[in-house]
Amino acid sequence: MLTRDCVRLDADVYRPDAAGKFPVLLMRQPYGRAIASTVVYAHPSWYAAHGFIVVIQDVRGRGTSEGEFQLFAHEVNDGFDTVEWAAHLPGSNGRVGMYGFSYQGMTQLFAAQARPKGLKAIAPAMVGYHPGPDWAYENGALLLQAGVGWAIQLAAETARLKDDRVAFQALYQASRQLPVYDADPTCPDVLQRYAPDSFFHDWRQHPPDAPYWQSITPQLEDVDLPMLHVGGWFDPYLRGDVRLYQAMAARSQFPQLLWIGPWGHLPWSQHVGARDFGAAANSPIDRLQIQWFAHWLRDEPAQLLNQPPVNLFEMGSNRWRAFDHWPHESDRQRWQFSSSGLAAMHSGDGKLLKLEAPFEDVSPTVPSIDTWVHDPWRPVPSLGGHAAIPSGAFNRAAIDGRSDVLTYTSDPLPTALVVAGQVEVSLHCQGDRPSFDLSLTLSEVRPDGTVYNLTQGYGRFTGIPNAWQTHVVKLQPTCFQCAQGQALRISISAANFPAYAVNPGVAIAHASPRLMDAQITTLSVKCSHPDSYLLLSTN
Repeated sequence: MLTRDCVRLDADVYRPDAAGKFPVLLMRQPYGRAIASTVVYAHPSWYAAHGFIVVIQDVRGRGTSEGEFQLFAHEVNDGFDTVEWAAHLPGSNGRVGMYGFSYQGMTQLFAAQARPKGLKAIAPAMVGYHPGPDWAYENGALLLQAGVGWAIQLAAETARLKDDRVAFQALYQASRQLPVYDADPTCPDVLQRYAPDSFFHDWRQHPPDAPYWQSITPQLEDVDLPMLHVGGWFDPYLRGDVRLYQAMAARSQFPQLLWIGPWGHLPWSQHVGARDFGAAANSPIDRLQIQWFAHWLRDEPAQLLNQPPVNLFEMGSNRWRAFDHWPHESDRQRWQFSSSGLAAMHSGDGKLLKLEAPFEDVSPTVPSIDTWVHDPWRPVPSLGGHAAIPSGAFNRAAIDGRSDVLTYTSDPLPTALVVAGQVEVSLHCQGDRPSFDLSLTLSEVRPDGTVYNLTQGYGRFTGIPNAWQTHVVKLQPTCFQCAQGQALRISISAANFPAYAVNPGVAIAHASPRLMDAQITTLSVKCSHPDSYLLLSTN
């Protein structure tokens, strides 16, 4: 097809082997259309066999499509033009739906922004809806491993299309061993040399609240479409999925469905990290999408519309749970930290205590203090969670044994504990540098001593050195059941590298100067303090 500015965009079109008029399913992606996101979805021919014309298109400047690729820059206009073109394909009934995850999810939102007449329903999955706080940064901290890895991947594809073999080979090699130990890890030499126009240079230079991000954020205030939202508990963009779902559910006249599995970014299977979540964790999304689009594009009944709109996979019990709405935060448990000051040195010293009395009545007059030292020479390493590669659940007992990790562990639970929704940690703490990071991990501790992470959060904070301040970190939303006899644990550190860039300790929070300039930081947390607690949404 030709865009309004006469750029040719190429697509593969899969058709049902039958006569008649059929609706169109469209995916717009930057990775070579033959892949067609089969890393998480069934092949387009499977969808075509269920009565859809399926269009898989290379976006501008990718695959064999003409033009110059610029991250998100052309997706509004090109999305509009493509939807209208697809609606008028031979054999089309004029109705178009869009599906896809990650970048392919964002192309749906940008096309929807343009409000093409033919677009009737979408199914955005794993989207960083607001790219600043939902994709590039988390609570002010740059996602290093995921960001650099993706930038190198896109740069390598650009080099391949230009037949620049030297650049492609250098970038390909860098993708297999990410250059996170360069002088400035957020701007590795390979990107400076072979991809000086990479989007990541802009991302690292603009903090998440900068005006820049508005230019690459889908503007959906005037958009109302049926949306099937899909996310994963260990996916780095879950914040964006939940933000989009909540915004649309609050104002849409159409159904908004949300399904969140125990998955990382890919694949969507029962094995996530080192845990097997059972057969129920294998992706139901392909079959759900058939129902979804059959309803909106050819008026067939859909059983999923007769069910509650929010479906969350409960880790531990390994089953899907249905909710009438995103879990409210009204039913919340508050847990407090306690120790003798050796929570970094002995795993049994730090205690996690469930509060039964009114919150303001339980704190002693003199809180205990846990102090630890963050050494950038040996930062606490990443292991699973949502931001590291690979993602998922792993046994982190060895990491929790480090002396630069505070651990607070509950007694074995007398009954199973079910948590669904938001998890929040507040810490009354201080650091001796103008800036420091806080990495929080909530885990289950099993009777055999293994420790499997359930959800994590990360934040970058600035303040006056050695001044006591309260900092709140919202962890990744989650849904789990911690069984009777298991324990809960909160682990606290000042690094999670290379998932996030190491904080150099300077006053400009988003800056990442040379590795050799990073400063040793001493941090302290007041336990048994009213502003130091874990908050769980129990549902």
